[in-house]
Amino acid sequence: MSKLPVVPSTWTINKLGEVVDYGKTVKVEPNEIESSAWVLELEDIEKHTSKLLARLKFCDRDSKSTKNRFEIGDVLYGKLRPYLNKVLIADQAGYCSTEIIPLKTNDNLDARFLFYWLKHPAFLDYVEAESHGLNMPRLGTETGWVAPFVLAPLDEQKRIADKLDAVLARVDACRDRLDSIPAIIKRFRQSVLTAATSGDVTKEWRAENNLTWSCSVFQDLLAKEDGAIRRGPFGSAIKKSFFVRDGYKVYEKKNAIQDDYELGEYFISEDKFKELDGFSVRGGDFIVSCAGTIGRISQLPQQARAGVINQALMRLRINPEIIGSSYFLILFRSPNFQAQILEQTQGSAMQNMAAIKVIKQIPINVPTVSEQHEIVRRVETLFAYADRLEARYHAARAQVEKLTPALLAKAFRGELVPQDPNDEPASELLARIAAARPSDHSPKARKSSRGKTSRSS
Repeated sequence: MSKLPVVPSTWTINKLGEVVDYGKTVKVEPNEIESSAWVLELEDIEKHTSKLLARLKFCDRDSKSTKNRFEIGDVLYGKLRPYLNKVLIADQAGYCSTEIIPLKTNDNLDARFLFYWLKHPAFLDYVEAESHGLNMPRLGTETGWVAPFVLAPLDEQKRIADKLDAVLARVDACRDRLDSIPAIIKRFRQSVLTAATSGDVTKEWRAENNLTWSCSVFQDLLAKEDGAIRRGPFGSAIKKSFFVRDGYKVYEKKNAIQDDYELGEYFISEDKFKELDGFSVRGGDFIVSCAGTIGRISQLPQQARAGVINQALMRLRINPEIIGSSYFLILFRSPNFQAQILEQTQGSAMQNMAAIKVIKQIPINVPTVSEQHEIVRRVETLFAYADRLEARYHAARAQVEKLTPALLAKAFRGELVPQDPNDEPASELLARIAAARPSDHSPKARKSSRGKTSRSS
């Protein structure tokens, strides 16, 4: 757990409940909420960034659960799975899920200062350690009340909040610009594949070597053997009851989608493997996803475990005299070829690849083997450049993610803005806050008070 910051002498470290009424809410039933009112749910707040993703009215929600009422300026804290760091300052009144706690500030506490503290690394570490519930942890009322809170002089609170507003806005803008890069890199790779399979990448090279491409169909690229293209067996052929602890691997859709031949945990016996010999795979075979996610391809390396494909895969074996493995992958992954596959896709609830006889007749323009080698070399060079850009993006993104916690840590050590010796000490603010509240306003006291009232009545 992160240690609490060492703060200036004019600051104080308190319990959150000594400054705001954590857990004190105004409940409202659905029949009391006007149809045009804003109703906020946890999924409307983006984790960590606190961006408002959606603003829906009650009539759009059709909600039937009790809500918490909040006002403009309330700090809205997501107590469910608090490690997601969902905090928002309300810019208008409304209602929210009871998993969101509205925190009302006062004349002695800047709402933005409270907002930023709730996102501080030390506070996040506290709530993660103290939340109760295994699958859906929550920060309970009593635990939230005793959570740590750092209080600065009021004028300094405002200076800190102003500075954080300005600096973190630049951090957010930087993050947004960085996040546009993966899409650009993806488009670049797609453009390279398109240019490679249309002949543009090697246009001058081909002219210099006086070469031409031949027109063909997909079937002509396949090995001259039975089963060179084969869809996996019906589901009834590979039931869970056939699986054994260890044996021959059952290759699944995820092996093709994630291009990882080692994924998976299902195996069949040698007898079952022999029975399904027509669907077996060996090193060098290609497997293609055929259901749900269509057209993802992976080539099994020579060291891949012997096994069979399931019903969600198709096996391909190519003719190396016509097309090389590396160029075949480029061709199959190219946008033009993928579009032709998807045009033939069948089904609605679960998309399914077209029949093998349709796939076989997809028209293909095939370069000579020597030009295929040149295309592969150039594509690999361009993809290596894209890989370097992607690596730099991930490094920059990781650095940006460290900025916000670092800035918050600096702010709550009193190092982000200059100290002003004329500021009223935070202890005076705390005294005024305490004087304006009941003598014992803790959750335990409120429960005890309710219990006494109930017994006396």
